[in-house]
Amino acid sequence: MFLILTAITEASHHLYPLISDLGLILMTAGVAVLLFKKIKQPLVLGYLIAGFLAGNHFDFFPSVKDVHSVEVWAEIGVIFLLFSLGLEFSFKKLMKVGGTASITALIQIISMVFLGYWVGRFMGWKNMDSIFLGVILSISSTTIILRAFDELGVKGRKFAGIVFGALIVEDIVAIVMMVLLSTIAVSQQFSGGELLISVLKLIFFLTLWFIGGIFFIPTLLKKAKNLLTDETMLIMSLALCLMMVILATKAGFSPALGAFIMGSIIAETTQAERIEHLVKPVKDLFGAVFFVSVGMLINLDTLVEYALPVVIITLLTIFGKSISSMIGALISGQPLRQSVQTGMSLAQIGEFSFIIATLGMSLKVTSDFLYPIVVAVSAITTFTTPFLIKIATPFSEILEKKLPKKWVRSINSYSSNTQAIKSLSNWQIVLRSSFIQIVIHSVIIIAIIILSSRFVLPLVEHSKFGNAIAAIITLIVISPFLWALSLRRVAINEVYILMQERKHHGPIIMLVLFRIVLTLFYIGFVLNTFFSTGVALVAFLIAIGAYILFPKQLHAVYNKIESHFMSNFNDRETRRENKRQNTLSPWDGHMADFNIAKESNLAGKTLEELAIREQFGINIASIRRGDVLINIPIRTERLFPGDEISIIGTDDQVKEFKIYLDKNEIDIPEKVEQTDIILQKLELKNRVCIGKTIRESQIREKTHGIIVGVERNGKRILNPESHLVLEDSDILWIAGEKKKIAEFMKA
Repeated sequence: MFLILTAITEASHHLYPLISDLGLILMTAGVAVLLFKKIKQPLVLGYLIAGFLAGNHFDFFPSVKDVHSVEVWAEIGVIFLLFSLGLEFSFKKLMKVGGTASITALIQIISMVFLGYWVGRFMGWKNMDSIFLGVILSISSTTIILRAFDELGVKGRKFAGIVFGALIVEDIVAIVMMVLLSTIAVSQQFSGGELLISVLKLIFFLTLWFIGGIFFIPTLLKKAKNLLTDETMLIMSLALCLMMVILATKAGFSPALGAFIMGSIIAETTQAERIEHLVKPVKDLFGAVFFVSVGMLINLDTLVEYALPVVIITLLTIFGKSISSMIGALISGQPLRQSVQTGMSLAQIGEFSFIIATLGMSLKVTSDFLYPIVVAVSAITTFTTPFLIKIATPFSEILEKKLPKKWVRSINSYSSNTQAIKSLSNWQIVLRSSFIQIVIHSVIIIAIIILSSRFVLPLVEHSKFGNAIAAIITLIVISPFLWALSLRRVAINEVYILMQERKHHGPIIMLVLFRIVLTLFYIGFVLNTFFSTGVALVAFLIAIGAYILFPKQLHAVYNKIESHFMSNFNDRETRRENKRQNTLSPWDGHMADFNIAKESNLAGKTLEELAIREQFGINIASIRRGDVLINIPIRTERLFPGDEISIIGTDDQVKEFKIYLDKNEIDIPEKVEQTDIILQKLELKNRVCIGKTIRESQIREKTHGIIVGVERNGKRILNPESHLVLEDSDILWIAGEKKKIAEFMKA
């Protein structure tokens, strides 16, 4: 018994700092959140300040005792934060981002990586500190930008779509750069070979996880749909997230990458919104702990010592990111105004920068001063972001006036010409389709071969024909993909058009031959893995014969696999904001989405009655009503509460329409005066209402109530008609406001 009590006592002593530290963190964060919510500032800043107060660098406040436990909580916070970002990401969004956002993001990232590195070296920093600084400065903050856009009401503007697209590209590039930074940190040098291997490894696993995840996870969620309550759905989602974290770690990647990938896979399922809603409280809790842990590293002495670098890096962030993003948008063919707006919206750093800085610390390759500097720069640029977005439009107008007229005309001409070029050539479509075909099927085939050699072969290798059994199983499993790699037709219409011209015959035939040769290589690779060279050669010829004899069967099996994958992949439609961006509108026009509020006066009216086109010069492209999509609605179509409408117009037209929508919402007072409703007995004697009907007596208007009963000569009349004539000595039962009834009785 004594030993048990001793063990319990020791456990309680070990547990106490963890609980007290968590309580201190959440209490401080809670107060900071309320304060920053009150002053309408980003909550991330509140968490950072809460962390500073709870950290060991502030002596006038209780401090965290067990820093290691907080670091573990913070790492869990990073995992769930990246999981939530993945849920909002979606591979379909990346596919639909388009050239404008991709070019803008990539030019900005490349520019800031080089500028950040050279500024770090100029200030005398170590090589690794400078590399990490460049990467940290290259990623903008999705959280801060979304907050600023909401507050300023510019989410429906054309440049906002470009910014959202650029943020999607930056998120995926940030994941890639984290892998590359880990490689550089381990080797402590730039090795082209190692970096190339890391990138290829990343592409291999990303493709494999994505294909496997889309094939199995939506099916699992659909099969278990009736069993998944909110509780089980949450547990299942977090289990899938942590499972992918384990797989990513085993493959040599960071846990954050695994969480992000699983979030992106689930984002393609029909349960994505539900899971995002369920996970949000978990993400908020652990995310708060993460940002507080970041704030705990703020050291005022370090900031004072490195005040000049903070100022230099802040200016570099604001001006460098604004100018590089603006140049990227201009190169992609955007007009001057939208380019300036895009550039000034992306001029900050945030959550991904903290994660990258944390990576440097965990790998022990960056100096202690880098983290507090990054936090300080992020805090300053968080405050400047709304101001920069607000002044972007007037600044673009000033810039347009100050620039030489020739430059402005050239920019406008380039923008118009670039936006007119939207289609790819037939040859580009064929090459792109073939490349995707080769990469996807090669990844699947290689993955199956590796899994078979590691798991199937050890199970059967001790039997007499173990190797032959393993080889046959492997070939059977990969045979549909071998057929697709070599013989499946891609871009059929484009190939037919190209084959009409003699000059394209050779390249297309070479492309087909390359795919066939690659297929034969994989077959030989499988057989060589399980057999000696001589036996493998005989087996190779047998495999080729079987492959030629059963093409229809392989075709049927592959089509079944592909249709299942595409069914899962297309189950959930992409969000309206990233759909058909700039495809239905020329020049300065763009698409914007609005919801018809429940309190809107527009609900119930037809488009003809509203005359929206005549008033604002905009067109309504579609109306989404639940699961029903009405494309190009006719003039007799009515709007209903909850409808989501897509309109086509310029920035100014969209802005005017938003004001119109807001004006037509019925104002609901924030505070409604509470009134007491009572049932009151009233005897009629010598009152002016005697001899009048209930309606003529206006008792309803005077008492804000209704007569629910009348007693007359011992008879009771429930809910009397309004034409009932009131008589002397009638007893009325009135349900109404206590104050109004009292006033009526005194009258």
